[in-house]
Amino acid sequence: MFLLDTNHVTCWQYANGAEYDLLRTRLKRANDLDVFVSIVSFHEEIVGWNKYLARAKNSPSLVKAYSKFEQILQDFGRMQLLPFDEKAADIFDDLVRQKLGQVGTMDLRIAAIAIANQMILLTQNTVDFERIPNLQIDDWMRQVWS
Repeated sequence: MFLLDTNHVTCWQYANGAEYDLLRTRLKRANDLDVFVSIVSFHEEIVGWNKYLARAKNSPSLVKAYSKFEQILQDFGRMQLLPFDEKAADIFDDLVRQKLGQVGTMDLRIAAIAIANQMILLTQNTVDFERIPNLQIDDWMRQVWS
């Protein structure tokens, strides 16, 4: 089973470019029941667009921001969503105690969800996520040479 990191989610949402083509091809091969997103990725996207909204100076910018909110809500509503539950919180607290260098809080939360659910995390951020013990990662937006 697979958990999409936020960078894989946003690539899927924008649906263009070579990385999207790679991701789409690999997702087609996976069983839809085996691919999940986390509430933390939803949080990250909403925070980013909320910052954009707060800086909006005109009506077109407001329309764009609110349209993105609507799109994010629709996208996440169609996906299998995993919570940040008590088991993930316990793992997160343990990861924080380990002081894993520069790994950000949101990344630690996503990793904790993946570990708690025994999933492979699909991410482009392999440098940070490789520091996290007991976490399996892969990057489905990277070309695999055979």
